[in-house]
Amino acid sequence: MSKKQKVRSFSKRLTRWISISQFIVMGLAIYFIYDLAKGIIMMEESDLYKSYLSYTNSYVSGMLSDVSVAATNHVSEIEENLDRPDKMTAIMKQVVEQNPRIHSCGISFVADFYPQKGRWFCPYAVKDEDGKIKERIVGDASYDYLMSEWFNEALQADSCYWSKPFFGDGDTLRPQVSYLMPIHDKRGKTVAILGADLSLDWFKGKLIRGMNLHGDSINVYVGNRPRRDRSDNGAAWLNLDRKWRSIYSNFIIDDNGTFIAHPDSSYIIKENYFEHAKETTDTIDDHVGHLMVAGEKGFYGVNNLMPDPVDFFDSEGMSVYMFYEPIPQTNWSIASVVPRYMIEAFSIGLTFVLIFLMAIALLITRIVGRFVIKRATKPLTQLAESAKEVAKGNFKTPLPKIKHNDEIRLLRDSFEGMQHSLTEYIEELKDTTASKAAIENELKVAHNIQMSMLPKTFPPYPERDDIDIFGTLTPAKDVGGDLFDFYIRNEKLFFCIGDVSGKGVPASLVMAVTRSLFRNISSHLTEPDQIVKALNDTMADGNETSMFVTLFLGVLDLPTGLLHYCNAGHNSPLLIGSDVSQLPCNPNLPIGVMTDWVFISQEKQLKSQETIFLYTDGLNEAEDGGHAQFGDDRIIRVANNCLAEGQIQPTTFVNRMTEAVHRFVDGAEQSDDLTMLAIKYK
Repeated sequence: MSKKQKVRSFSKRLTRWISISQFIVMGLAIYFIYDLAKGIIMMEESDLYKSYLSYTNSYVSGMLSDVSVAATNHVSEIEENLDRPDKMTAIMKQVVEQNPRIHSCGISFVADFYPQKGRWFCPYAVKDEDGKIKERIVGDASYDYLMSEWFNEALQADSCYWSKPFFGDGDTLRPQVSYLMPIHDKRGKTVAILGADLSLDWFKGKLIRGMNLHGDSINVYVGNRPRRDRSDNGAAWLNLDRKWRSIYSNFIIDDNGTFIAHPDSSYIIKENYFEHAKETTDTIDDHVGHLMVAGEKGFYGVNNLMPDPVDFFDSEGMSVYMFYEPIPQTNWSIASVVPRYMIEAFSIGLTFVLIFLMAIALLITRIVGRFVIKRATKPLTQLAESAKEVAKGNFKTPLPKIKHNDEIRLLRDSFEGMQHSLTEYIEELKDTTASKAAIENELKVAHNIQMSMLPKTFPPYPERDDIDIFGTLTPAKDVGGDLFDFYIRNEKLFFCIGDVSGKGVPASLVMAVTRSLFRNISSHLTEPDQIVKALNDTMADGNETSMFVTLFLGVLDLPTGLLHYCNAGHNSPLLIGSDVSQLPCNPNLPIGVMTDWVFISQEKQLKSQETIFLYTDGLNEAEDGGHAQFGDDRIIRVANNCLAEGQIQPTTFVNRMTEAVHRFVDGAEQSDDLTMLAIKYK
């Protein structure tokens, strides 16, 4: 029989060790806390300011990207309309209207490109102070842009890039930079330079919202003390959060050191970083400037990794810390300047505050401890609080740590056993629920990805008056195997509709591959039978799952209305004009069944106002509660009704067909993907 362990009083033991340890902790804490807190705070502050700089850099990069993407999106429209010089001004106005970041936009053509317009021709649109857009033609003997340095450099470069900063419209108060892009004719020759102008006034008085470690938003303006050689206009804007945690200012320079952005707007373009750096006695700021223009990323003066903080020229002889990094896709560099006292003084002050608070805490602990330790119920109170949390459902609530074999240890161990049993049961239940939720979430994400691959903007070509298109896809499950797609290339409308065998995730993967192959192959080929053959050979090769795709693919010549098409085992489309008829289709195998199959192409001359209606078998095979199918006859009947009522616009026609099939199924579960596409040749 084992000897019963002696239970010792934890109150006596705790009283003895508290009296001894409190003096040891007090001495060690005072000795170590200064160095420890200073190192931690210095690291924290440097990381904080680097994150602020990265946030600001991301904001600037995003703004530049908005301008470059907006300009790039209009290049194809300009190149397609080079034979229509009078439309260029409207395109420039459209660029400025649709993009609030673009202040002005112009396209400068080479000499005598349009003989009827003269030697100079530069359509130009600019947004005035009231937000109104003014249009004009720029270029004459007084302003010969053909001889300007920027124009000839852009022609020679024949690539997209950001220009050097300049003052636009003769307005010295509006500094700008321009995103320059070459415009090519059909032979690939550069015939013009497109310039989208970004005003640099955006930096004046603006702050990038940040977040300090307390979760407080940064959005306050404070003025720095005036410089020796400037009036109040020389006061710099600094960033300050509500807890006085951080003060800093930002500026941007180009590869020559010219200020692109600065808190003092008078510096922009007119001042150079290196000229001001010469005013200081040291050369550290010069060195940092050379690192910036070289595209380096780094910091200076933090955590003693560098010799000393910078004697920065813009802070009244004040020592500062500098953080800098390049701005992507430009030759610019952005920097944050932080006064030295803001980092170091804060760490020293906080250290002494912590020491004072700790001393007070130890003193209070010593006085109050005598009375608290005598209360043997203190551990029991902690255990009771944990029990309340467990009763609320918080089964992972930590229990008090009791190392000695006393009465409370026995009670705590018994309670812990019960807690573990409950925790294991709840975790098993959570795992089961989480697995189900994860599958549902993944299917939802897959659905969103699949839908994003399909055209979703209707009307897709509002600027065109010769075509009208509308299409819908409703999968039977979270993801499906139907697809439709269309786009215009060289005044030809390429379109397709298809149905993958099977349903669910496997069919959705084949659908995604088919849609991608359609886009890639049709970008190089024009004949429908050749496109379908290339699709078939690619998908049939290694098709171990034996999945196939029924597909109808057409190429409509928009100027003539001649339709070339190839049907690969899909439902024949309806042709709706003076009457309703099925488009004649030769029998072909679906794609993916057999390699080297010879597909037959057909053609049909469309008349004005004729509509092609394409659909998958989810329409004609839609079932009601009694498993009766919607059928081809009902499709034709609905089409005739729409024709009689004059409702053959693609959007109206598809919606009428959707309403008809919904009335027919009357709430029955959808058994197959439903896809419809209507194209009206106007």
